[in-house]
Amino acid sequence: MPTAPVALITGSGKKRVGAAIAETMALRGYSIALHYRTSAGEAQETADTLLSLGGEVALFQADLADESAVKGLVQAVFARFGQVDVLVNAAAIWKSKPLEEVTAADVRAHFDANALGTFLMCQQVGLKMVAQASGGVIINIGDWAEVRPYLGYAAYFPSKGAVTTMTRSFAVELGTRNPNVRVNAILPGPVMLPPDLPEDERKQAIDATLVKREGSPKNVAQAVLALVENDFITGVCLPVDGGRTVYAPE
Repeated sequence: MPTAPVALITGSGKKRVGAAIAETMALRGYSIALHYRTSAGEAQETADTLLSLGGEVALFQADLADESAVKGLVQAVFARFGQVDVLVNAAAIWKSKPLEEVTAADVRAHFDANALGTFLMCQQVGLKMVAQASGGVIINIGDWAEVRPYLGYAAYFPSKGAVTTMTRSFAVELGTRNPNVRVNAILPGPVMLPPDLPEDERKQAIDATLVKREGSPKNVAQAVLALVENDFITGVCLPVDGGRTVYAPE
């Protein structure tokens, strides 16, 4: 059994929110299980960065929409580390498309990656946490804009809206089995705007916050640590959005 706590973070290979969470938790003394689906090269770069910090890191590949692959992933992580103390479900896809062009395949792809993948990870890791005396913490990554969706993402937002309902459901399902298991969600706002976003759109996104600036993946990582360390919070979906949820300048 490892002496350090273990965090399994899905979608943490690419230099996105998951990788920032992994780095923050590694600096906090966690051993890290990095998950990726196709970005093996970027995942290895992330792993090398974490290894340079002096922690223990292992890479795991899986398609999270495949139930057998998820079960294999979880078995492999537990075989390597013996436990999982924190699960962060950060894997996601998002593609913009006009409503008139959205197909059933688009909807299925988003639900498979964002909703089904999160469900299967919560289920498989959560039940393992139930069997641990120490329990564990699950953090799902949703999206603030599920409450005020913007145009062009009709396939994406329903799949992310499922994450908040799922979070509350798993908080109940797992917490009633072991009160040391807690499940929460973070709903990020503009923490990683696309580098090719037109300047007028970037300014519009920033002006729509109350803090009048873009956030960063580090803000999400800080929120993850806060929800992990506060043992009296469960079933909560926390916006980390600079006030966008409550502020409607238009």
